[in-house]
Amino acid sequence: MPAAEIETPTPELMLAFYRRLYPFRSIFKWLNHEHTPSRLFTHREIAFTLQNDAYLRYNSFTTADEFKKQTCALNPARFEIGPVYTARPRDKKTVRPGAFTPAQRELVFDIDMTDYDGVRTCCSGADICKRCWGFIGAAVRVLDSAVRQQFGYQHLLWVYSGRRGIHLWVSDREAMALTDDQRRSLVNFLTVVQGGKEMHKKVNVRPVIKGRTGDLPPSIQEAVDQLAGPFGDLILLDQDCFKNEDGWEHLIQLIPDTEIAGNLTKRWRKEENRSSDDKWSDLKEEVKRHYKAPSERVPMKRAMEDIILQYTYPRIDAEVSKHRNHLLKAPFCVHPKTGRICVPVDPERIDDFDPELVPTVGQLLRELDAAAPGLGAEEHSDWEGTSLKPYVDMLEKHALGLMSEVRKSKLANDMTW
Repeated sequence: MPAAEIETPTPELMLAFYRRLYPFRSIFKWLNHEHTPSRLFTHREIAFTLQNDAYLRYNSFTTADEFKKQTCALNPARFEIGPVYTARPRDKKTVRPGAFTPAQRELVFDIDMTDYDGVRTCCSGADICKRCWGFIGAAVRVLDSAVRQQFGYQHLLWVYSGRRGIHLWVSDREAMALTDDQRRSLVNFLTVVQGGKEMHKKVNVRPVIKGRTGDLPPSIQEAVDQLAGPFGDLILLDQDCFKNEDGWEHLIQLIPDTEIAGNLTKRWRKEENRSSDDKWSDLKEEVKRHYKAPSERVPMKRAMEDIILQYTYPRIDAEVSKHRNHLLKAPFCVHPKTGRICVPVDPERIDDFDPELVPTVGQLLRELDAAAPGLGAEEHSDWEGTSLKPYVDMLEKHALGLMSEVRKSKLANDMTW
């Protein structure tokens, strides 16, 4: 993000934002799954990070209004959402330790752009642009599909982190009831790219049968099929990852056939200006030349599938997902470095999303003042007059889906005699 566009929020801006724009009631409905307060909200931990970096944990509230009142009183830089406990978090000091444990929690995922620094070429570190957002787009499509199809979950909320990543909150009742062991197993099942900078090959998910690698598990093979197009568009054309010597040497290290790797190395050292798309075509042609029968090409085909996965498969921060007591920044918080709002994102339109166009807290307050000059009232729905509206509407629609499930469940129980 260009430095000129960064709008660091001041305490005064934050207080006005909480009073006039933050959608507390929509957040309440999303967390509570009902209009009337339930344990999903009253026993939920909210942790505040104050402007002086003090960290206040184990806060809990009975209503959305109480939540708003305390937030405005504290005027935090941000706040995070934790699990639903067996007792109210604010009563933690008066409850015996064994009676205060996490009971429920959304299944959450975190994808951070810095985990792609080894492959993206347009930005690095905390910077992000529309081009490298393509990595997040590919990750969202694959993970959204896997969570829905492999596990049957339906209530998924994707939220932009405000700077360089995206979070996924899965609110299905079955997902919220998962134990830490079950969450660990689930995220291990979904993790494909593993290893630090020193490890060249980071995809090792194929079964080994009699010393030979086998086919990918069906779910991951489906991901390869989804990622083949983005690999061409993003890795070969846009990012041009194999253009320079460092890039194509890394590709060479992922080719198991030493003769093919050697031939390509010689060619690419001579022809320095070949693009990534050209080099990928060179690899395909070398495989066809070296192995005449399609059956002989299988090991190289598998290697090329693994390369597609290594460059484009979602890079999940597994530790965020494994524990029910992990705290995650709430939707619609303001990122302290950029001033941008952590807004929901439609996975069906992920490629249209531009992180640089997400509204900032200053921009929203200027919009509000322009729409109603001099208005200082603390209204829950002031966001309706700003560019925050489509994002709150997205959360409202998501919350209505959760509340509909609760009503259906209660009706079914009432009809069971």
